[in-house]
Amino acid sequence: MHEQATNARPEWAYLTADLPGIPAAIKRRYEDFVVDEIPAYGPSGQGDHVYFRIEKAGLATMRAVQDIARALNVKAHDIGLAGLKDARAVTRQTLSLEHVDPQRIAGLAIPRIKILSIDRHTNKLRIGHLRGNRFIIKLRDVELGRADTIRKAIERLARLGVPNYFGSQRFGLRGDTWQIGRAFLRSDFTEVVALVAGRPGRADAGPVLRARELFDAGQYDEAAEAWPWGFRDAVRVCRIMARTSGNAKRAALSIDRKMIQFYVSAYQSKLFNDVVSTRIDTIDTVLDGDLAWKHDNGAVFRVEDAAVEAPRAARFEISPTGPLFGPRMTRPTGVPAEVEDHVLREAGTSVEELAGARMVKYSGGRRPMRFKPEDAGVDAGVDDAGPFIELQFTLASGCYATSVLREICKAHLSEGLSEEA
Repeated sequence: MHEQATNARPEWAYLTADLPGIPAAIKRRYEDFVVDEIPAYGPSGQGDHVYFRIEKAGLATMRAVQDIARALNVKAHDIGLAGLKDARAVTRQTLSLEHVDPQRIAGLAIPRIKILSIDRHTNKLRIGHLRGNRFIIKLRDVELGRADTIRKAIERLARLGVPNYFGSQRFGLRGDTWQIGRAFLRSDFTEVVALVAGRPGRADAGPVLRARELFDAGQYDEAAEAWPWGFRDAVRVCRIMARTSGNAKRAALSIDRKMIQFYVSAYQSKLFNDVVSTRIDTIDTVLDGDLAWKHDNGAVFRVEDAAVEAPRAARFEISPTGPLFGPRMTRPTGVPAEVEDHVLREAGTSVEELAGARMVKYSGGRRPMRFKPEDAGVDAGVDDAGPFIELQFTLASGCYATSVLREICKAHLSEGLSEEA
């Protein structure tokens, strides 16, 4: 019996489960969520590439890049960047462009974009050329008296680490992307098309709800017409189901290959989160047989003697890793292997099934179970928008502020702004 999309989103354990969740809101205005990119290296002052630091408000990074490219009459892909930043925020980051007069950049006047500084370097910025990000986040609609509870949570997270869960964006609005990925790995194409184009759930409304209902009724052409703009894969699935008298395999394999990879990655992510949740009480501890992550260089090694490695884990030099199951993933031994096997049994799958999938190319790997927030602080105050509790912390590249907020607010966090295109 297939699981329903309405119950697809799992719940994972909190490291701060004994502390009450703090009801709060973020992003009531852009200035409430400030992200300052920390580059991996500074510009040398010489070279053909102009490095320019920008501050943007209410714009996604790629929208800002497109606006700058249009103003300079260059191609957007000629502009280098180290990372993508939230649209619903004030963010500062460095971009690069080769063979351009710095004065042209200094003279840019683009709404919601400021040029903060200009320099030169010898290479184009690439994704990943950053050390981390500094966050300053104001929580609104919050009781100022809860600041002490937030400080306790932050202190624990700084000491033990933040659970490195994949966030809700990985699992989609309906929370079912992992189910689609599982269906692909099992070559269950009927399930794939049902989840992509049918099986309405609580998150569906308006034209989307209508399109899914029509698909479930077998009215594939009508469903294709009902889907709103942007749902290209769902429309394609409906069209092919109509044209082939319901050939689910052909319809499923018509989905964009990058989206199929994303779905499979979501299933890997869900299983990783399950393992972290199961080991939440030992997230700061390495066990015999663990595959440990070295935070200074990302190397992974097998723990032969946990007692010997315990001081390094306590100093946050190393952390246990969880699985991104796939054909090339290295397996732990001992208790860590037993935990991973238990999670797979609960999920109704096995290492062999995941490694033997042929429909999708994917490899697998290891991912640290925790990350450390640096230079963390908590302040309370009042400004022209009212009272707030402000959080400050720095995270390494690839770590998410939402994971920190999840531990503080639990399920009581709301967002106040809608993203700009």
